[in-house]
Amino acid sequence: MSEFIRKHKFLIARRFTQIGIMFLYVSANIWGWKILVGNLSSSKLFEMIPLSDPFATLQIFFAGGLIVFDLLLGALFIILFYAFIGGRGFCSFICPINIITDLANYLRRIFAFDKVGHKLWLSRDVRYYLIALTLIISFIFGVGAFEFISPISMLHRGIIFGMGFGWALVLSIFLFDLFVVKNGWCGHLCPLGGFFSLISQYSFIRVKYNKKKCSECMDCINICPEREVLHMITKKSEYVIDKECILCGRCIEVCNDDALSFNIRDFLKDK
Repeated sequence: MSEFIRKHKFLIARRFTQIGIMFLYVSANIWGWKILVGNLSSSKLFEMIPLSDPFATLQIFFAGGLIVFDLLLGALFIILFYAFIGGRGFCSFICPINIITDLANYLRRIFAFDKVGHKLWLSRDVRYYLIALTLIISFIFGVGAFEFISPISMLHRGIIFGMGFGWALVLSIFLFDLFVVKNGWCGHLCPLGGFFSLISQYSFIRVKYNKKKCSECMDCINICPEREVLHMITKKSEYVIDKECILCGRCIEVCNDDALSFNIRDFLKDK
């Protein structure tokens, strides 16, 4: 059991935070607990600290909506946390859709779908174009464009109030990741993930690679959902500073050489 926990410690931590946060939201609605009230777009922690999705706040601004002080302050708290500490960790530790896409990618590896048939190529820059498109549509139609169709919001609301049509969208993402593009939603399409990539590219917490310990088994490359970020493997010791890294810790868990670890980024060495 201890070996299993050691090899899956970050997976366990991610599921604990994802399920735990959803449980607190549900508890607020069912039992009136005041620990975390609201939703992933706008919340209050202990009825005192506002927490707001900065991308949703930006959409409201472009849509011409009123930006109240609590919403702005909550967005600032989130930006500062992910910009300097959390990196793109929202995608792997908070977002409930990550559980769905992780399952799809696990089945994709088990059944080796990458080795069967035609592979659809999709640029990872698509999500950045979708950020711009989201803001343009929000401005034209006066609504939060992504918030209106976000599978993240739909899944969150569905767990609390019932899914309805939201199940169809969540199932579509699962099937898309399973049969069409590896890590298709999180790695190529999700504008929220792209937004967190942009604001967190200078965060302090990073994965560090030690080439001297590496036996070049390539297990880390095979497991990584954003494998391009590990371009330094077998080449030289350095930090994974690519903004696409979601800090999920999968590469660290599968490395039997202890060549990868979480560390505090050395900006001077990067330069």
